[in-house]
Amino acid sequence: MTITGPILSTLFSLNTFAQDYTQWGLPEGAKARLGKMGGEINEIQYSPDGTRFAVASRIGIWLYDTATYQEVALLTEHGDDVNSVVFSPDGNTLASGSDDKTVRLWDVGTGAEIRTLEGHTRNVASVVFSPDGKTLASGGGDNTVRLWDVGTGAEIRALEGHTGNVASVVFSPDGKTLASGSWDETVRLWDVDTGTEIRTHEEYTDNVASVVFSPDGKTLASGNEEDAVCLWDVDTGALIRILEGHIWWVTSVVFSPNGNTLAGASDNGTVRLWDVDTGALIRTLRGHTSNVSSVALSPDGKTLASGSWDETVRLWDVDTGAEIRTLEGSPASVSSVALSPDGKTLASGSGSRDETVRLWDVGTGALIRTLEGSPAGVDSVVFSPDGKTLASGSRDETVRLWDVDTGAEIRALEGHTRNVASVVFSPDGKTLASGSDETVRLWDVDTGVEICTLEGHTRNVASVVFSPDGKTLASGSWDKTVRLWDVDTGAEIRALEGHTDNVASVVFSPDGKTLASGSWTWNDTVRLWDVDTGAEIRTLIGHREIRVNSMVFSPDGKTLASGNDDGTVRLWDVDTGAEIRTLTGHRRSVNSVVLSPDGNTLASGSNDGTILLWELTPPAVQENETLGIGKKILQLWNSLRLLRGD
Repeated sequence: MTITGPILSTLFSLNTFAQDYTQWGLPEGAKARLGKMGGEINEIQYSPDGTRFAVASRIGIWLYDTATYQEVALLTEHGDDVNSVVFSPDGNTLASGSDDKTVRLWDVGTGAEIRTLEGHTRNVASVVFSPDGKTLASGGGDNTVRLWDVGTGAEIRALEGHTGNVASVVFSPDGKTLASGSWDETVRLWDVDTGTEIRTHEEYTDNVASVVFSPDGKTLASGNEEDAVCLWDVDTGALIRILEGHIWWVTSVVFSPNGNTLAGASDNGTVRLWDVDTGALIRTLRGHTSNVSSVALSPDGKTLASGSWDETVRLWDVDTGAEIRTLEGSPASVSSVALSPDGKTLASGSGSRDETVRLWDVGTGALIRTLEGSPAGVDSVVFSPDGKTLASGSRDETVRLWDVDTGAEIRALEGHTRNVASVVFSPDGKTLASGSDETVRLWDVDTGVEICTLEGHTRNVASVVFSPDGKTLASGSWDKTVRLWDVDTGAEIRALEGHTDNVASVVFSPDGKTLASGSWTWNDTVRLWDVDTGAEIRTLIGHREIRVNSMVFSPDGKTLASGNDDGTVRLWDVDTGAEIRTLTGHRRSVNSVVLSPDGNTLASGSNDGTILLWELTPPAVQENETLGIGKKILQLWNSLRLLRGD
């Protein structure tokens, strides 16, 4: 995917960055993070005193001050998505469960990790403290519930019996019983002291996403895939009643502190409040635009917090149902990033549900504005050479031009029949190229009129880029080819063949003599081509997963950066093909990369909903002894491939 147009030689610096959340929990080599919650929000929990709440997300755990609703910490030591968080009864410790198969304990006051609890063999979906804070229970994808000694971190025992993912665990108020809800369509009650199963609820349960005890411990509520909340008598196991109203999966349930009200969250973006005694629906809270994954009530019962896959946390007045405020996160997916020519503004396109383009201040990390108007996800963004116009390619089959200063939409360019995967301005800014369906289209920027359509590809065009002199256009396609076009005539110059899978990204070197193309096959990731002859120069191999999504040359043309589905950005020596450095820190695919004009900063946008800014200092691109050996091995490998005729 092509993500930038020409970049002028203006300093791109973060020296003025404030010491705020943009610099918390950064991976090695990164100097800032744009975007907060990392996309989808998995769970939210209040501290016992109500002064904090924790948000579990893809990139880590955010802690918020409930007096100001400002973030106070970001905990990022987990190696994958954080699914569940819970405060200890005294509020001093936070526990978290993650897709990295671990449970971690944190000091709330300092943010330091206390210890890691290991034993689960798959993701940890739910964690909960016992009422006395001495025991922690966790449930996960290995179908087990595990009990841990909080003081030592030792595993006390594993409770086995479920045949599906354990999605939710909760202790009874007296700490003697543990309830677990599972995708095996059961709710099970366990004796905490012995680990024996007390009973199993199998009727009306379907896949169970959430379980919770009432404050008096007499009632158990379960939310399931059959759109209902079931209330159970804990002593007898009898079904008391079913609370109806949701039309989608009930993902989270919670009792009010007095036990009179139950809140339930649903896949359809709503939160409902019920009267527990009568089962009557009190009200429905609407505002989220996607699945509500978690609900939590403040200790005084007056405020309800809901976290959603629409990347927001919303706070509600329980008595009136009024929304108090919305805490904005970041899009679930950053599909494209582009840097303005003066290096001061970064644009990001979202391929997720929020369907927006965001403009960021590079100096402070602040969000300048959000450009709204595209009714579908945005796959590509690019600045014009003068920085006054931004173009975006959208999944609604349009290209949109925006005024950068005002955020107003200038016009929509229509003609493509599929999502527009790539847009790029010509060096003089007069022409815009867009890749989609099986075509490349050239547009007059001033009038919005289509100049011509370049036809020849037999499958979707994923990436387009102009040569530095503007005379040639390159396009990469799912038909496994790269094609070079004469911009003035629209004639195809030649097709570059050799990739064994879809070509997702193409980019010219600054001197226009070399073209790099990225593919979707692990042993055929990046190829370098001689533009004049069409001959393949070499293949760069190193990414662990398929699909190189984006590439960019350094200003001097000596280094190539590539973003990949394995969540890494890799830097390559163009002359030798050796891998120089790997930048690791994203939790999802890296969809887009862009280099600053001075070559010292790289921005990467990811499906984890964040943009990372990396420091590329001169030592980072100097060869060491190990890399020298690596170069020789790679050169030998490429020689063998050429001898075999690969």
